Amino acid sequence: MTSKKTLVNVLGIVYVHTKTSDGGDLYLTRFAESYEKHLAIENWHEKQWFNEHKIKLEGTSAVYRIPTKEVEGKSIDLVVKNSRVGEDVPIDTHTLQEFCDAEFNSPWEEFALNEELREGLYGPREMHVHIQRPMAIYIPPEKMQLWQSGRSRSKINRIRAKHPGIDLDILKQYKLIYRWINGKSLIEVFRQINGNNAELERHAKAINDKVFEDLKKKGFFVADMKPEHIIISTTDIEHLEKIGRIHMNDGPEKQAAQIYHLINNGNYSVVDYELLLRTPEYEDEVKYSRRHSYLDDQRDRFKPTPLPDYLSYMEIFGVPYIYGHAESTGGHLWVVGRNARLFDYFLPERWRKTPSLQLSDTKEVFYTITKDNIHLIWKTSRIGEMPSGEDEEYNTRIKRFGLNSPFEEFAIAHSLKVLGIPTVYMRAIYMTGTTKIETSNDYRKYKTHQNILDPEGNSILQESHNYITIRGYYNGPDSWVAEHESGLFTPIDLLKASSRGILDELQCQWLLEKVKEKLKNAGYDGLLLRYNDLLLAMGNDGKFMQDKNGEPEVIICNFEFIWKIS
Repeated sequence: MTSKKTLVNVLGIVYVHTKTSDGGDLYLTRFAESYEKHLAIENWHEKQWFNEHKIKLEGTSAVYRIPTKEVEGKSIDLVVKNSRVGEDVPIDTHTLQEFCDAEFNSPWEEFALNEELREGLYGPREMHVHIQRPMAIYIPPEKMQLWQSGRSRSKINRIRAKHPGIDLDILKQYKLIYRWINGKSLIEVFRQINGNNAELERHAKAINDKVFEDLKKKGFFVADMKPEHIIISTTDIEHLEKIGRIHMNDGPEKQAAQIYHLINNGNYSVVDYELLLRTPEYEDEVKYSRRHSYLDDQRDRFKPTPLPDYLSYMEIFGVPYIYGHAESTGGHLWVVGRNARLFDYFLPERWRKTPSLQLSDTKEVFYTITKDNIHLIWKTSRIGEMPSGEDEEYNTRIKRFGLNSPFEEFAIAHSLKVLGIPTVYMRAIYMTGTTKIETSNDYRKYKTHQNILDPEGNSILQESHNYITIRGYYNGPDSWVAEHESGLFTPIDLLKASSRGILDELQCQWLLEKVKEKLKNAGYDGLLLRYNDLLLAMGNDGKFMQDKNGEPEVIICNFEFIWKIS
C-alpha cells in the first residue's frame, strides 16, 4: 500500500482512499482505522495465501472467510465478497418474491445502508439490530470481460439504453470486506439439534420471520432474508452449552425454546446486505427529509459552507463550483455554488438508476426523480459534435461558433440570470469515468479549454470523456419552492403548449421572438432557439407564472447554441 492517502465521501460515508500495490484502489472505512496494515492486499489477497486459507461460506454468491497474515503479532478474520451489482437477482425464496423488482446494491449503497441501520435512528430507540462492521472496498485494477462478470446482458443493455455513456464501470470488480463475527448461523445451530427436520424447519422459519419483523421496525427489509443470515455469537452458544441448555440429551423443543429466548432478547446479528433496502415508510421519511434539506441548501447555494478535505472550490467562467470525484464510477463532478452539502445529491448513484423519461426524440435528455425525491433533468452534452440541421442558418452558425461546452452553457445561464433573463437552474456537471466511444469531429472547444485545470492539474474538458449536464426541473424560483409544500408550478415548453392548444401559433412565435430580442439587447446571439428550448411555468389553476409586466414568464432551458456576441 502506498503512503499517499486522500479522503473521499460517497453517499455520506467518508473513506480513506489509497492506491494498492497492484495498482488497484482501496477505500477504508472508519472501522479500518486500526487495521490499515492488515487490510493491505498483500496481507490477505495475495494469491497463494488467499487460496490456502479461504473458507467458502454458505450462499449463492462468492463469499469467503479469510484470516489476514499476522501484523505486529496479530491476525484478524475478514469476510470478503464480490459485489453482484448489475446481475439478475434470483427469485428463489418466498420473501424475495415480495420484492421482485429488487436489485443488488452497489458497494457504496450497501455500506451506506449498513451505516444507517447501525445508527438505528428510525423506529424504537431501545431496539438495536447488530450487524457486521464494513471495513473496506477493494477495486482490482483489471476490467472484466462481460462474459466473466456473470452479469445479465439484458440488464446491462437496459442500463445502457437508459443511461448512455455511464455504464461501463459495470465491468469493474468490487470486493466488499467486512469484519468476521464469531458465531454460527441459525441453520448451523439447528443442525446440532436432533429432531424432526420438518419441526426444525418450522422453528427456523419462525425465527427468520421474527428477525424480519425486527428489521422492519427499524425501517429495513432484507429482500432475500433467510436463516443463514442470522448469526448467534460464539459467546452465547458456549454459554448455553455450558449450562446444558443446548445438549444432545435435551429435546428439540427445549433447545429451540432457548434459541427463541436469545432472539427475543436481541442476541443475534444479521449479515449480508446486498439486498438491504428501506421500508416504504422509512424511505418516504428519508426522501422528505433530504428533499427539504436540499431545497434549503439550493436556496442558499452561493453561501459558503465548511469545505471537507475531499472537495475543492473552483470558479470557471465566473461560475463558482464545488468540485470532487464520483468514486463509484471514477468520474468527476462540479456542483454549482459554494455549499458543500449539495455535492452528494448529484453523485451518479443518486440519479443514474432511477426510472427516467426521455424528453426528446433527437437528444439524450431525460427527466428523473432521484433517490432523494429530487426532480432533475439530465442531458448528455454534444460537445465535440458538428450536428446538422434542416436550415442553412442552423448549419452556418453551428459551423461558425461550435456547440458550447457544458461549462460555457452554465456560464451563459448564470450571466443571463444576473441580467434578469429567466433561465432554468443549472445544477451540476458530471464527467463520466469511462472512456468516450464516439469520436469528436470539432476540437475547437477542447483547445480553448485546455489550460483550464481542475485541482489535480487536468484539463476540465477532456475529449476522451462524456459530459452530462444536470439542471433542475423548473417548478418555480428556488427561494419560493423552498417555502411551499404544494401548489408548485409545472413546466411546459412552447412546442407542447402549441400542440396541446394551450397557446396558439402566433402567441408562441411572439414569445420566442421576444426572448431572442432580449438576448440580442443583452449581447447574446440566440437566433437558433426553437419552441422546445423555452419553458412556461403553469400553475394548478392553468394559469402561467407571470413576469413583472403581467405577461407569461418565459424560461430558457437550452444553452448549447446561445453565444456571447463580441
